Amino acid sequence: MIHRAFNAQKLKDEEDNEISMSPEPKITAFFDETTFTISYVVHDPVSGCAAIMDSVLDFDPASGRTNTVNADKILNFVHTNTLKVQWILETHAHADHLSAAQYLKSKTGGQVCIGRAITQVQKVFAGVFNIADELNCDGHQFDRLLDDGEELKLGKHLITVMATPGHTPGCVTYCVGQNAFVGDTLFMPDFGTARADFPGGDAAALYRSIKRILALPDKTTLYMCHDYKAPGRDNYAWVTSVAEQRAKNVHIHDAISEDEFIAMRTAKDKTLCVPRLILPSIQVNIRAGAFPKEESNGRAYLKLPLNTL
Repeated sequence: MIHRAFNAQKLKDEEDNEISMSPEPKITAFFDETTFTISYVVHDPVSGCAAIMDSVLDFDPASGRTNTVNADKILNFVHTNTLKVQWILETHAHADHLSAAQYLKSKTGGQVCIGRAITQVQKVFAGVFNIADELNCDGHQFDRLLDDGEELKLGKHLITVMATPGHTPGCVTYCVGQNAFVGDTLFMPDFGTARADFPGGDAAALYRSIKRILALPDKTTLYMCHDYKAPGRDNYAWVTSVAEQRAKNVHIHDAISEDEFIAMRTAKDKTLCVPRLILPSIQVNIRAGAFPKEESNGRAYLKLPLNTL
């Protein structure tokens, strides 16, 4: 089991045996082509306990309007299968879509969780948006901040947290059973790896984080948070394995050294465009999917910093 590779507190023997005998968790993907994002519901088929990962709140930047079409698909699945949502998990503060975490929390009661280093991300972007006077950068906006190696119960299963910084300082990977949800850290082998040029990003840290993921057993199934269809591929895809990534990832297969990766990543990042939704996304996502406070006219506003990114 993946969680045995971590030095987290061991469960008592009888509980550990009970967990090991449980069937693998069920995983259902929800793809939003507008933001190329894959959200997941992971649930224990015995107890019906569930976790939602990397949800999407629909947002139209031209009108500033949001809707919950994507989130409602997840809720419909949860209700149809009579699942009990315990956790609403974020792999990091996304720059390409708004999180539906608060909406899902209001409907399910699940706790919104993210890696503890989100506080570093909050501090960076509180400066970018000049909101330090109203944004407490202590992570309290989330229900729970997760440490490396921490374990969350999901029915008879355990979700183990692996800190994987680099794309952002706060990125984490969630491991459950023989599966790992890697956020933006990795893409499909024919597309490569995350960028590392956002504020707080670090190509060397990204390399080491990916190597940590790829040290999991070869048969571990890896679930991506995004797919953009690499050149020559007609279909979207988001499921791969440690073995496949180690053999075929175009940026970081086993023969690529850290220095080679840093040089490649640094050069490539200079050619990339700023994500279309980065400015609204970050402001919402560092607040755990909540909007800024309403102003005197009853409306909430997002800032648009000029000549910054």
